[in-house]
Amino acid sequence: MNLVSPSILSCDFLNIEPDLKNFESMKDIWMHLDIMDGHFVPNLTFGPPIIKLLCSKFQIPMDAHLMVTNPKWHIEEMKDYGLHNITFHLEAVDNSLELVRLAKQSYPSVGISIKPKTEVSALSLELLKEIDLVLVMSVEPGFGGQGFIDNSLEKIKELDSIRKEKSLGFQIQVDGGVNAENAKIIRSAGADNLVAGSFIFKNLPQDYEKSVQLLRS
Repeated sequence: MNLVSPSILSCDFLNIEPDLKNFESMKDIWMHLDIMDGHFVPNLTFGPPIIKLLCSKFQIPMDAHLMVTNPKWHIEEMKDYGLHNITFHLEAVDNSLELVRLAKQSYPSVGISIKPKTEVSALSLELLKEIDLVLVMSVEPGFGGQGFIDNSLEKIKELDSIRKEKSLGFQIQVDGGVNAENAKIIRSAGADNLVAGSFIFKNLPQDYEKSVQLLRS
């Protein structure tokens, strides 16, 4: 799998519809939605009304990343929107497995995310067997434009090793500081889904596709 997930956190919110239309003709694209509540992380972004509108406007698979203290409420609130994937943070809940099973009743794909200071060992084998995706945060969640934390590569390698050893099917998604300089080494470590915001959206819209291809080359 060779997915790229542009993060709309870095797009032009005053021109969001024409901005995102540039991705509709591209293959193997997810649109990454960073949902922040100002509590789990200090930043505040957008909520269900915007997400519902995006899902209705675009055929691109929508990938919701919940950086919130109450992921269960969001999972239940947005279950009929048409989201493709929904990911919540391991650190935000007491019983991740229970919430994964609830989410899998309504979403095609369910993921779990870990912050930079959370070890892979915090993810139980039982949980890894249930989920469709592990999101490795390679920056501290909350703001775009940060630099990639190098020890994230060891987490990716560890997850890939577990995946192969146990014959599991979860994707490894990486979010934070991803660019053309480090994409190859991140993929070589085992990642199959790269989230990129600033690297893509800092360019003119006609260059978005070129930026996506650079992350794949």
